[in-house]
Parts: sequence; C-alpha cells; structure tokens
Amino acid sequence: MIIVKIDIEIKKIPLRTPFITALRRVENVEFVRVSVTTDEGVISYGEAPATKAVTGEDLESISNAIKSNKELFYDLTPLEAICVLDKLGIGSSAKACLDMAFYVLNDKEMFLAVQNGYKSKSKTAITISLNDKEKMLLDAIDALNNSNDILKLKFSSNISQSIEITLAIQKQLPKAMILVDANQAWSIQGSKKYLDALSGTNIELVEQPLDAKDIKGLKELREYSNIAIVADESCFNLGDVKKILESKSADIINIKLMKCGGITKAIEILEYCRDKKVPVMFGSMLEGPTSIAYASYLVDKYMDVVKYVDLDSPLLYK
Repeated sequence: MIIVKIDIEIKKIPLRTPFITALRRVENVEFVRVSVTTDEGVISYGEAPATKAVTGEDLESISNAIKSNKELFYDLTPLEAICVLDKLGIGSSAKACLDMAFYVLNDKEMFLAVQNGYKSKSKTAITISLNDKEKMLLDAIDALNNSNDILKLKFSSNISQSIEITLAIQKQLPKAMILVDANQAWSIQGSKKYLDALSGTNIELVEQPLDAKDIKGLKELREYSNIAIVADESCFNLGDVKKILESKSADIINIKLMKCGGITKAIEILEYCRDKKVPVMFGSMLEGPTSIAYASYLVDKYMDVVKYVDLDSPLLYK
C-alpha cells in the first residue's frame, strides 16, 4: 500500500455557545481536514484545528505546511511517510493532521472503528466556559441535567472570582466531579490563594495554573498543594513529559494529539507514562469529529493509564 494523493479542505462546525478560556474566545470549531488516498483506493482522514494561542498555528499555516510538503509522501508506504513526517520542521498540529491519516492506514482495527462511528466506553468532562458566576452556575446545572457530571471549569486571572465560582458550583452540585483549568492565567501567589481556599474540598485537580515555561513554579505548587496539579501547555512532546516527571513538577500529564504531533507520538507518551505508572488526562483542543474519535479510541486502549478524559468537542457542537 502506497500513498498516491493528499487532499486538503477547511471545515467549520458552529458551537452551541461561545467557548471562552483565559486564552481565547471561539464561536466555531474550524479545522483542516486531509484525506490520504492509497494505490488500493483506501482513503483515510486527519484533522487539525486552529489553536494559535497554544500551538502557534492557524488554519493558513497548517494548510500551507501540508500543501508545501505533501508530495514528499507520495509513493511511500504509510510507515515510511510517518518516518519522513517525524523529521519535518512543521507545527505540531500540522504533523498531527497528517500522522493520524498515515497511522490508521496501518491499524485496520482503529481505521474501521472510526470509519464506522466509534463510540467510546469512557466518560468525558464537559467544559464550563469562562463567564460570570451566574452564567457558569447555570451552565454547570444544565450540564448535570444532561448527564454530564464531570465539569471542567475555565478561569481567568481573577483568583477571588475563581474561588467564589468554584465554591458556588460545588455547593449547588455536590455530586459533580470538578476539574479546574486556569490555562496559564495564575501567578504563584494567586494559585496558592486558590489552593488554600479549596483545601479540604473534593476538587479533583488544577490544570496548568502557571505560565507554560514556569516549570520551577509548577514544582513549587505541586509540593504545596494537596490537590493534584496537571501539566498541559508545559508538555507538548515526550521530552517535555520526561522533564516534568523527572523534576516532579506535576502529578498528572495532559496529552493532546495537537500538541504532541499525532497518534504515533501520543502512543509513545502513553507507553512512557504506563511504564512510570503516572496517570494522564487525555485532552483535546476544539477539534473535528474524526480527530476526537481517534483520541477516544486511544483512551479506551489505555484505560489503565488515562484517569481523566477531556474530549467534549462534539458535545459543544451546535
């Protein structure tokens, strides 16, 4: 089986309500979709959203990276294409888009599962976007009423407001599992204030409270906190993950296909974390249905490693 053609298109799916974090506001899921055709007539797909605030890539840069390099993969087997892709100096989302399309050509079980509409056995968190207290509380209640009892709360740099909203949601919805994501918005002092205020509660974790480069600060928080600290933007690839874990700077690692460069690299990280007995969150950007299906499939294959799942994009589609 060899690759004979790669096509690219831009897709857009409206969201039910705006997705708001400390980093961005989004009203549509917009992503690049590639279709890879082989000499046997088999077609596989890959997707990558525009998440410039995290990966530095937009739709244009992802598309251009794929267009300018796609002929390098012609007349190669999928495995050969993955090896060539690994050496290319393009963005992680562009790599992920191509890698997932190449990878599934060699994994018949995964290919067929996703083509037939894969339904995960695992339960995802659902995002409660950054907003005022009343709106976030209403959104949390609505999520719970729709059987979504794992809530991921998005917060800004306003620590007092973050504390107030968390306590309000926890009091109103005591049966909900609460995950907190600051998306790098907090300082060391602000993070400690939040952790002190929530100490003794059943908050599951705090994700990426500090700037992605502040590994020393992350380690300080992990040692300070009795709530699990998650590294997200601080770890893109396996090298980053090793650095975080060897320095004991986080309790949990968040793996995302768009950060690490696709299925091939995600499996490397999952295997490493399995070997080190480190729990992971398998997360996502606002992504299209195919990339979410691939991620969901991986989650179910690594249920012994994946403790938290954050693949809620399809639940947010309009």
